[in-house]
Amino acid sequence: MAASILLALGLAMMKSRGAELPPARGAGLLGAIGRWLSDPVWLGGLALQTSGYMIYLVALSGAPVSMLAVTMQGGIALFVVVAVLFLGERANPREWFGIGGIVTAIFLLGLSLAGGSTASVTNPPLLALLSLAAALAALLTFMAERHHPAGVASAIASGMAFGMGSLYAKALVGTLAVVPMNSAAFSLLTTPWTYLAVAANLTGLVLLQNSFHAARGIIVMPLSSACSNIVPILGGIIAFGERLPTAGGPAALRLAAFGLTILSGGLLATSRE
Repeated sequence: MAASILLALGLAMMKSRGAELPPARGAGLLGAIGRWLSDPVWLGGLALQTSGYMIYLVALSGAPVSMLAVTMQGGIALFVVVAVLFLGERANPREWFGIGGIVTAIFLLGLSLAGGSTASVTNPPLLALLSLAAALAALLTFMAERHHPAGVASAIASGMAFGMGSLYAKALVGTLAVVPMNSAAFSLLTTPWTYLAVAANLTGLVLLQNSFHAARGIIVMPLSSACSNIVPILGGIIAFGERLPTAGGPAALRLAAFGLTILSGGLLATSRE
């Protein structure tokens, strides 16, 4: 929860500079990122993000990635409150229904996790296959961008990148947990999970800031968070052996949560300014 709060506040600071800072695309990618890093407010948000992520890695060592994915999304509500009260953002009734639906779905997912297991070791081939599927899904989202408002494709792709980053971080923590303390630093530098986690999170950060430039944060954040929530849950099942609930109640909650997430995300993705 502490990590979730820090991440939400950091993102709110970054969003507050979204209109003033340029998007990072094409030939202007490095120049735009340089502008971001020279902006004190944006840099302060990045510092909060980094602190929150360090706490998140500690939490990953003792909890299943699917459960933490849900806990982390509690920051959505905090971000929405900050966006409305301090950034002056507004939403129409359709959008509020979508935002509320995603928050409700996350709550239902949290209830459903009580029926699943905490198992597991990493299955690298399945995690690689999942990585390819996520990259393909993000590419298809950008190809369909002309049918959606500006910023939607970047928001969805950022969530996929953050979700994969959570899975790579879980694999990294699992790797470090089985090596002696005196060789942990060497393992950290030699395992591919370190570099994959860094790359996925940096990609997600750039995509999210681009979507902040083009759209309201109260639309961008729920869309990104919904994807970053679903990807680790599916990935936990596919690549880490975290089982689905076997009891009828938790299983029904899980299905209802997925359905509500898709419906609410569709409302936000097709909303117009």
